[in-house]
Amino acid sequence: MGAEGTGTQTGSGTGRRRFLGTVAGLGLAAAAGTGLRSLEDPPPAEATRRPAPRPPRVRPLFLGTYTSVEGGGTGVGYGTYDTMTGQITAGGVVTGVADPSYLALAPSGRTLYAVNEGEQGGVTAMALRPDGPPGVLGTRSTGGAGPCHLSVHPSGRWLLSANYLSGSVAVHPVDRATGALGERTDLVTHSSPPPGPGQDGPHAHQIITAPDGRHVLAVDLGNDTVYTYRLDSSAGKLTQLSYAALRPGAGPRHLTFHPSGDFAYLANEVDNTVVVCRYDRRSGRLTPGTPQSTGTGPGTSYPAQLLVTRDGRFAYLANRGHNSLTRYAVEAAGSRLRLLDTVPVGGDFPRQIVFSPDQRWLFAANQKSGSVTVFSVTPRTGTLDRTDAPFTAPVPVCVLPR
Repeated sequence: MGAEGTGTQTGSGTGRRRFLGTVAGLGLAAAAGTGLRSLEDPPPAEATRRPAPRPPRVRPLFLGTYTSVEGGGTGVGYGTYDTMTGQITAGGVVTGVADPSYLALAPSGRTLYAVNEGEQGGVTAMALRPDGPPGVLGTRSTGGAGPCHLSVHPSGRWLLSANYLSGSVAVHPVDRATGALGERTDLVTHSSPPPGPGQDGPHAHQIITAPDGRHVLAVDLGNDTVYTYRLDSSAGKLTQLSYAALRPGAGPRHLTFHPSGDFAYLANEVDNTVVVCRYDRRSGRLTPGTPQSTGTGPGTSYPAQLLVTRDGRFAYLANRGHNSLTRYAVEAAGSRLRLLDTVPVGGDFPRQIVFSPDQRWLFAANQKSGSVTVFSVTPRTGTLDRTDAPFTAPVPVCVLPR
């Protein structure tokens, strides 16, 4: 992390290139017999305990980048952010991790994973240590080219990854004691339906587990499709159950669930829309609704990603071409998005956005301007207010606060 220059990158589906207090309970024990206690009596041990420590003001943050482009980084950046101001401070770089364009944390919080978005795709595991920089545990092949997304199954036992250029998804076992990755247990290529208009084949862009933990969903930009799989939790194998077809040429990129788990929101990169989808928990089937505006006007703005607040009241969309964030009100128990406004992101090409764990801050990784901008989030209105000067970083494409 630091000012190492900037890079340029195209964002369309076809031109896409690989890159980067709780308080303690004061239980007043009753005295034996009457159950009363005199003021002269010594206080119970519980009452003399110190309050639980406050959460730390400074927390870790990680940055993904491209290492193979001009002005790119040299690995996975790490540093901190201030939970009261949102300010990012650089720490260092985990070198030896090629093109770590997307990052994910294990549920335990002890391991960080990165894709290696190259022709010979891979996934790398890194051990997080409280007293030092992350340490590389090893890299495994994804069996495909250009992996651009990964996620950890809620059980912590499986790592899921999406190979963009190959249009395939992969599964790796996770050693729960160390967080290290084992050899790939499955690789599934999206062969049907056929590619959409202007696409040269399938392009798997995302793979996640539904909130109920029962199904795995893979978004394919090239096939205009979202696939639903069942994951065999003992063998690490994927079985396709169904798929949801978007309108031809939509170019679905990123799916985000509403907290209820009954609806999900899909950002369509190519036709510049968002779609509310109904999710059936029993079957895992996704049913797309009517495409909606991104609020960015005519033309293609390459929508990147949606976020939904924990209370399910607001959603935000990153628009790379428009360099803005769209704010939606979430209505009708999650079944409807109402466009409120767009705000400038303060950088160029917001590739990825993410909340801090407390959702007080929203971070935007601006790929082409080499910057990360930080917004405070007002819970009552969902309003975004950009903080002061952005943080400079070499071709940031993923930011991950912990």
